[in-house]
Amino acid sequence: MALDMYWYDLLCYAIVGFAAVGAIWVLLRKEGCKASDDSDVYESLVAGRPQRSVGYVCESDLWKSCWRGVSPFWLMGVRFTSCLIMLGFMSWDVYDWTTSIFAYYTEWTFSLVIAYFALGTVVSAHGCWLHVTTEPATNGKRDELSVADLEESRAEGTWTYLAKHLRRQVWVRSRHYVDDEASERAGFLGYALQAVYQTCGGAVVLTDIVFWCVILPFLSNAHFKLNLLMGCMHSLNALFILIDTSLNSLKFPWFRLSYFVLWTSAYVIFQWVMHACGQSWWPYPFLQLSTPWAPLWYSVMALLHLPCYGLFALLVRAKYALFPKLFPNAFLH
Repeated sequence: MALDMYWYDLLCYAIVGFAAVGAIWVLLRKEGCKASDDSDVYESLVAGRPQRSVGYVCESDLWKSCWRGVSPFWLMGVRFTSCLIMLGFMSWDVYDWTTSIFAYYTEWTFSLVIAYFALGTVVSAHGCWLHVTTEPATNGKRDELSVADLEESRAEGTWTYLAKHLRRQVWVRSRHYVDDEASERAGFLGYALQAVYQTCGGAVVLTDIVFWCVILPFLSNAHFKLNLLMGCMHSLNALFILIDTSLNSLKFPWFRLSYFVLWTSAYVIFQWVMHACGQSWWPYPFLQLSTPWAPLWYSVMALLHLPCYGLFALLVRAKYALFPKLFPNAFLH
């Protein structure tokens, strides 16, 4: 990277910086689950079914399948097998091209998917242990009328008593809901798994679309041709993440697009640092800063995150919308 800095360089820095800061701001507002207030839960129970915050992650969703009768061991097996196969192809890639291959976004994404399956295997193993050792929790508890309730019902009018009794039961259930919500909330590894999963969803779509629709048709030359390894590196990531998606119970809220944005921003900043340290070539032509068209390319790539993430989010939403209708007796909504 030359020491001279031009106006279009500053625009590229501003685009990436604005995207990263905006993503952090969204995560600070949405991620995680704040402790539920008793009065809020009470009001939500009166109005209807209580709604958890959009950033809430349930621990059992991390390792249970969305299909009735499918053991958590199957999901763990899929994740473990996917991790091993992808590790094999990554090792092949590094053997052929050395560690310099990690200059490409493809290898970053491929490594992230491997990390997801490795972390998913660990979380699934813990879930399988809970599945085997923990008895199913009883659903609901009977509410019995005490002698004091009966005496109160005689002393007061029937309708007055029923109204007070209903309010009391709703309040008790709201307290149970708060306790259950706290006990079912995922820990740090659970939230990390959810974040990596959603980052993988967007990054895999971006990587494969850019490769198959832009790089391969328009940037191929004598030194860059499609081969078996290259084809597998740009297809197995999507295949395995889609298989996992078809089995898991993970949600895909929109605000975690921010992790995807931060992931790509980290890669771009890494490339800038490498060029500042003396690297002379760019792995992708549209990352070059030595052209007045650079801000346009950076803006296009930034905006491309929305449809890429949205496509995967649409697939997950379609799963939860269509599968209950197509397989009402097998799919667990």
